[in-house]
Amino acid sequence: MTPPPEQHSPLPVDGQEPDLVILARVVHTLDPDLGDVEALAIRDGRIVAAGGRNDAAAWGGGATRVIDLGAAAVTPGLVDAHLHPISGLELARGVDLSGCEDLDAVSAALAEAAAHVGADDWVSGWGLDPNVFGTTEPHGGVLDAACGGRPAFVMLFDAHSAIVSRAALRLADVVGEREFPDASRIVVDASGDPTGLLLENEAMRLVESIRPSESFDERVAHLVAVLEGMAATGITAGHVMDMHDDDAIAVLEAVEAQGDLPIRLRISPMCVPGMTDTEFAEFVGLQGRGGRRWTVEGVKLMIDGTIDNGTAWLREPDTRGESTSPLWLDPAEYARRVTELHSRGIPTATHAIGDKAIEVVVRTLAALQRTGIQHRVEHIETLPDDVLAVFVEAGIAASMQPTHCTHYTRADQTDNWSVRLGRERADRAWRIGDLRTAGVTVALGSDWPVAPYDARASIADAILRRPALKPHVAPVLPEQAVSALQALEGYTTHAFASIGAVGGTLSMGAPADLVAFAVDPLDSDPDDFAASDVLLTLIDGTPVIGADERVDA
Repeated sequence: MTPPPEQHSPLPVDGQEPDLVILARVVHTLDPDLGDVEALAIRDGRIVAAGGRNDAAAWGGGATRVIDLGAAAVTPGLVDAHLHPISGLELARGVDLSGCEDLDAVSAALAEAAAHVGADDWVSGWGLDPNVFGTTEPHGGVLDAACGGRPAFVMLFDAHSAIVSRAALRLADVVGEREFPDASRIVVDASGDPTGLLLENEAMRLVESIRPSESFDERVAHLVAVLEGMAATGITAGHVMDMHDDDAIAVLEAVEAQGDLPIRLRISPMCVPGMTDTEFAEFVGLQGRGGRRWTVEGVKLMIDGTIDNGTAWLREPDTRGESTSPLWLDPAEYARRVTELHSRGIPTATHAIGDKAIEVVVRTLAALQRTGIQHRVEHIETLPDDVLAVFVEAGIAASMQPTHCTHYTRADQTDNWSVRLGRERADRAWRIGDLRTAGVTVALGSDWPVAPYDARASIADAILRRPALKPHVAPVLPEQAVSALQALEGYTTHAFASIGAVGGTLSMGAPADLVAFAVDPLDSDPDDFAASDVLLTLIDGTPVIGADERVDA
């Protein structure tokens, strides 16, 4: 940790009183010109001075509020670079199964939920790890037994696949295979009957479309609760990677009619295969739409699925002979859309998980004329050296999720993801360390609801390469670990740089988006940081979490 500098800003730059002064043991500004300080002055939502505690005594006046955080460590507000808080309202419904480690636990949780609904009512769940099925492919049989014949829908953790009960298949009139415009699939047994496993959006939508939904008012309240939960972990902003819900804008506007969003949202709606030119023009017209704390900026695309369910795009098939094709069945169409977006000055973020998918995306982006538009690739799960080199040469940014590695794979490679890939490709897993060493901008996030959104745990996982607070678990490819500073940068300065923006620091004139932790993320054991309290979260100098209990006059 760098000690506070001897020279800093003794007075607000324009000599006027600040509205708010923040005091702490250390403030990590992440601004190389400021270094670490002990005090910040804020006026009209922006930082106007930085210095030591002695300096702060001269800043305030009768109207200045002082928040003394004692031994806390303050950092810029954290930015989760990959979230689904709007579509996640539908994805994360019912029983949270993410903590279930075997089928007995899954059955018990679902049976408990079924006991509290009517005989014909739906049972829903989410976050299911396919590893609970062992070497057997996920199927809906567990739902038939646990839910007493009720219609049931359970989203697997990757949000790209689901298992459903026989009753749900019957209600949706799903009786066998059918063709889809993307790589979606209804999995069937040797007799051609559905097993209850649905792969990718179009197949899942057959059942999702008939499942009762939350009311509009329930969705509004649910979104506020989710975003408040994120703010409570130190998140002040998120990059939202979809907006395909029909009422997404109406939900956001309804929240802001009641008050401010708990965090800022930069929303990149998803461009899907098969859009007509008219649909695409209307889609592009969403750019710039926004409110007080949300804006539509950038576009999300998705060129493949996931390794766990066999819908990724690999150079060679996985060990089950799957993951051989893209979701954009015509990759040339993907390239055309990306080129169109680039020509309009719109940055893109493309989901690419398999090695072939990542290669096609980065080579497509590398072929674009250099215009200063920052493009990004999401997830990057198995990365060959030759493709990493293109990242560096083309200046493409990466967006990765540390907890995907630490929660869903194992060091001994007995997990479903690793078994499907085989050792050589599994040894190239989530190369955050290599990308940072090569000079690539790497933003970090959670992909909630695929993984928990707690930023403290995600930062710890990036450092440890194992789940936070589980020291008994062996780290996965520990050579890919990053430093505490690099992990924090992934949630701050690199998150901004990955979208072509400057930010993530507590610099003079910067928005006063900051968080105070009871434990210093740069000078503590990562497990201790993961379990630490968030004492304060500010957005534009306005307290979102924790201020009222820690105010000194």
